[in-house]
Amino acid sequence: MPRMLDVSDEVRAEIGDEEADRLLAGENAPGSYDCTSCRTQGDSEQERTSTVLFIGDETAVLAFAHATCLPSQVVQVTEEQLQGAVKSITGDTVDLEPDKIAPEQAVLGVTSGLVLIAGELHPALVVEPTAPIVRPGATGAGDDFLPLLIEQGFMPLTTIDSTPSVLHGWSVLLAVGQLHAVLQPSPNGGQPVAWWQAHQPLQVTESWRAAANKHQQVLMFAAPVGSIGRQPREDLLRDALDKAAANGKLVAAAMPLAGT
Repeated sequence: MPRMLDVSDEVRAEIGDEEADRLLAGENAPGSYDCTSCRTQGDSEQERTSTVLFIGDETAVLAFAHATCLPSQVVQVTEEQLQGAVKSITGDTVDLEPDKIAPEQAVLGVTSGLVLIAGELHPALVVEPTAPIVRPGATGAGDDFLPLLIEQGFMPLTTIDSTPSVLHGWSVLLAVGQLHAVLQPSPNGGQPVAWWQAHQPLQVTESWRAAANKHQQVLMFAAPVGSIGRQPREDLLRDALDKAAANGKLVAAAMPLAGT
């Protein structure tokens, strides 16, 4: 029986027309599967299902996801990440390199947590660089991290009393139950590109993932180096966010939970 599968052009290009056609005909596709994003069961005979191809340095793994969770796409990962994803081995930290925004020596630290806004918990990512971010080509020693993000559409916050507006074209890629990347629109109008990508996938809590699945979006907060710090508890993280906002050192945006 033909499956309700989506095979994107980029996935087809990697696996070949013959394999793609076999999948669409239902020959090699599973009936039921565990969604590689939300980790709940799906059925390719009953609901639209995306093929997601994880490509490492030497091997590739074809996974399946609810089409409502992820679009069909190719995800580039390291061989170590790929093997770790297959074995469901997860890390607890992630360092990310900004793309074309920061000097090579700058590294972004990322913390996940739940933020209470108007009586409801929202999944959030807090991004803070380890060094000042200088605008490409600038010769000064200032910090342009927030101005660069504001130019991308992030909104400055003075208080955290409502959810920030959605930044269209950006999204958070959650795959195999882990955070893999934040994607931004391609300057050439093609497939989205990674604004930052995890060196090691970030394990998020069950409560964080449940909130993300409920809202189908993630709030991203960003602050200059030294504004937030590594906070061991969510209440301390919230206090640091409130302080950064009051000092005019916080920007934010909401992003869909997907790979589009």
